[in-house]
Amino acid sequence: MEKATKKSLRRWAIGLVLLGVIAYFVPYLVFFYLICGLYDLSRNKNLNLQVVEQYFFGNGMFTWLLSPLNIVLDILSLPYVNKGVYKLQDLPANYQAEVKRLITATQKENIVGQLQARAEQQARSMFFFKWYGKDQPSFANVPSFHEKYNFVKTIGVSVFNKKNSTSKHFGPMRATIRVLYNINDMNDRTAYIWCGDTTSYWKDDKLFIFDDTLMHQSVNQTDQTRYCLFVDILRPSYLPGLFAAIVSFMGVVLKGSNSIFYKNWKVIQK
Repeated sequence: MEKATKKSLRRWAIGLVLLGVIAYFVPYLVFFYLICGLYDLSRNKNLNLQVVEQYFFGNGMFTWLLSPLNIVLDILSLPYVNKGVYKLQDLPANYQAEVKRLITATQKENIVGQLQARAEQQARSMFFFKWYGKDQPSFANVPSFHEKYNFVKTIGVSVFNKKNSTSKHFGPMRATIRVLYNINDMNDRTAYIWCGDTTSYWKDDKLFIFDDTLMHQSVNQTDQTRYCLFVDILRPSYLPGLFAAIVSFMGVVLKGSNSIFYKNWKVIQK
C-alpha cells in the first residue's frame, strides 16, 4: 500500500474515533458542527474524498471550526451572493476603486527590486505591510501600502521561487475575500492558481479574486521567481462597518501570528 494511502487511512481512522468520542459527550454540538461543515464543504466544486478529508481532518479543520461564523457572514452579506471566484466588476464601485488604486501603486513601485535579494534566498517568502488593518514594519519602502484604505485590510507580497507550490488548502474566515495580483510577468502557463473548477494562469491574467475558504492551490513550475501582491479586502455588504469590526477583532486575537498561518513561508519583516 502506498505511503499516501496509509496516511489517508490513518487520518480517517483517528479523525472518526475522535469525532465519535466527542459526540458521546456533546452529541448536539457535534451534530450542529457536522451540519454546518457539510453545508460549508458543499460550496466547493469538484468534491471528492480528498477534499472531504482535507476539510474535516486536515488543514481545513480551522475552517470547519469557524463554519458557523462563516455561514452567518454569508447571510449578513446578502444580497451580495458569494460567487466563489470573482471578476473585478463583480465588486461594488468603491471596492473596485481601492483594488485599482492598489494595483496602480504596485505598478509604480520597484517592489521586485526591493524584495529580490531577501526573497530569492527562500523557497517561499511572505512580506506583510498591513495585517488585519494594522500597518506592519518592513525594511522595504512602499509608502502606498501604508496609506489609509476603507476596504483593504491585509497587504502583503507572496514570493514563490522557481519550481515551488503550495499544498491544497483552505483559508479560515469569510469576512474578507482574497485579491491576488501578479507583479512580474510570467513567461509560460505553468505558474497559476486554481480554485474549484477555475484555473487562472498568471501569464494570461494578472488579477485573481476569490473566496479563500474554498480549497485552492498556487503553483509555480516555471524557472522564474513569482511575485504576487497578496490582499484581503472586506466582503461586499451593506454592513461594511460590522465586517471591518470583525476583521479588527480577529487582528487583535491573531496579533503577531502571521508566521503561524504562513508557517510554510519565510515571513520577512525587517
